[in-house]
Amino acid sequence: MSSLPLEVAEMLGQTIEKVIPITIVLALVFSVLSHFWACNPGTPWWRKRELVTDICYWFFVPVFARVLRIGLMILGASVVFGINDADSLIAFYDNGHGPLAQLPLWCQAILFLVLSDFMLYWLHRMFHGGAFWKYHAIHHSSEDLDWISAARFHPVNLFIGTIAVDVILLMAGISPNIMLWVGPFTTFHSAFVHANLNWSLGPFKYVLATPVFHRWHHTALEQGGNTNFAGTFPLWDILFGTFRMPENQLPEAYGIDDQAFPSEIGGQLAYPFRQLILEQRR
Repeated sequence: MSSLPLEVAEMLGQTIEKVIPITIVLALVFSVLSHFWACNPGTPWWRKRELVTDICYWFFVPVFARVLRIGLMILGASVVFGINDADSLIAFYDNGHGPLAQLPLWCQAILFLVLSDFMLYWLHRMFHGGAFWKYHAIHHSSEDLDWISAARFHPVNLFIGTIAVDVILLMAGISPNIMLWVGPFTTFHSAFVHANLNWSLGPFKYVLATPVFHRWHHTALEQGGNTNFAGTFPLWDILFGTFRMPENQLPEAYGIDDQAFPSEIGGQLAYPFRQLILEQRR
């Protein structure tokens, strides 16, 4: 009998086991920080609307992303490099391959952060237009934006965004070991930029994405919803004319225009496909 179901179950258990302590730490950190430096006064995150929905995403997304990322890496190794057996796959990806794998890990980590952020900047802009918006609207649907809203992503958005970029760079030769460096940073920073904090970090707002920088991105289109696409480095927005940080102003309202947008995760996951059906009927 194949052990694949057991291996998958074990992998899922390991992922959730890692997520739980991270979640507790982030909850404590941002509860304290937002108590003193809230951008938008109101109820704390644990009493906000759609909290259950955000918690579902918070645990669903890491599991989904890990399973799909590994599956795509296996498929990619088979199709592109002709590697099929388990031992050869492990050896191929274990420490990376080719010229990129010869770089020091710290250099690979920086390269990964810069290249992935550059690609995600353009993918993010793509998701704000045309047929792609219906998938990305899920991420923008939270009206009570806070740190736990960071994981609210539709699987299609994840697949074409973060997961695809990760797989491309790992297949290009960057060692998976850099995830030990990059993973904790990206998890914390993603929660940080969505946190209810009035921090802009002064002159460093041009170096690293901050809560105020990203909260402008979650406002209505006329206020800044089509600006600040960079996930980590605002440099991309500065270079390509999409940077917005009004002086002495803070964003106040978040969400999307669709008043009929579902509040529960099941309805949100189905939302893009329902929109697609409605568009075809018109």
